[in-house]
Amino acid sequence: MTHLANAKRLVVKVGSALVTNNGAGLDLPAINDWARQISVLRRQGKQVVLVSSGAIACGMQRLGWVKRPKTVHELQAAAAVGQMGLVQVYEGAFAKHGLHTAQILLTHDDLADRKRYLNARSTITTLLQLGVIPIINENDTVVTDEIKFGDNDTLGALVANLIEADALIILTDQIGLFTADPRQNPNATLIRQATAGDESLEKMASGAGSLISKGGMITKVIAAKRAALSGAHTAIASGHETDPIIRLANGESVGTLLISTTQRLAARKQWLADHLQLAGRLFLDDGAVKALKCGKSLLPIGVISAEGEFERGAAVACITAQGDEVARGLTNYGSGETRLIARKTSLEIESLLGYVDEPEMIHRDNLILTA
Repeated sequence: MTHLANAKRLVVKVGSALVTNNGAGLDLPAINDWARQISVLRRQGKQVVLVSSGAIACGMQRLGWVKRPKTVHELQAAAAVGQMGLVQVYEGAFAKHGLHTAQILLTHDDLADRKRYLNARSTITTLLQLGVIPIINENDTVVTDEIKFGDNDTLGALVANLIEADALIILTDQIGLFTADPRQNPNATLIRQATAGDESLEKMASGAGSLISKGGMITKVIAAKRAALSGAHTAIASGHETDPIIRLANGESVGTLLISTTQRLAARKQWLADHLQLAGRLFLDDGAVKALKCGKSLLPIGVISAEGEFERGAAVACITAQGDEVARGLTNYGSGETRLIARKTSLEIESLLGYVDEPEMIHRDNLILTA
């Protein structure tokens, strides 16, 4: 796994089963050991972000609840109580090694909104520059969908994209990715290395995780595919191994390595590709579609019509005459202005609007092809 040996910025994701010792409460020895391993990487000059589950399980323990509650408000209450305990434990564990931690609670919406995305990115990168260890979790206290369906494998990949990490390390209670579920098929063999995004991997991955974790191996394979968009390699390994974080970061073969073969996308295009809530749609003629596919900007003359209400700088989809999305980008004009200058040349913009912001509807630097 020499691909990880040169990684300078890493995201380490630890699963619920590991953090909570399969639901028994926070596993203090394990958390202290992760802090020790990450402190070693910090001394090697590497930057590390930790994505951790465990708030609800910790809250249940603090509240004396034996059974996981089923109502949303009780789950949210447990997460709120547990988050206090979780961050206290991490702060204490890293303090032993002279490191400070910072708590960051994110939702998928935080990474879908451009302004909040940039704020989160700036905060995390600043913390890393200060030598602080960001501890990131989903904000289970306010987002019901994350409690019901969310998984921190996806969050780990999104964070890797957000900060342009070199590697994503997913620690789980399984050795790695097998050709089949080893709990059901004794002939299953461990996959040591493969390409992230290989469709055959998703077919191999088991969807059934532990009783505590939400995802299973399939979410890890999909997370690796997502992380690969920004050029990050992903390692899936057992947290029960001796020093898995250190060994992986030093290039040792542990578990499964899923290699990214894509070039790193610019941060703006990365966001457009992965976290976008689109504000509207621009319908293009065939000539504009051909121009976009040749790497050119979108000009007003190629826009047939606009759908939706949006402001300058909004993220919009570019749609073919057949109704298929071909690209998405940040528009230089609002919806009202777009409708006025659609089918017009760039030279006509000033006479129509009284001013010119940009000659392009969407500049190629703010546009990414999706088909």
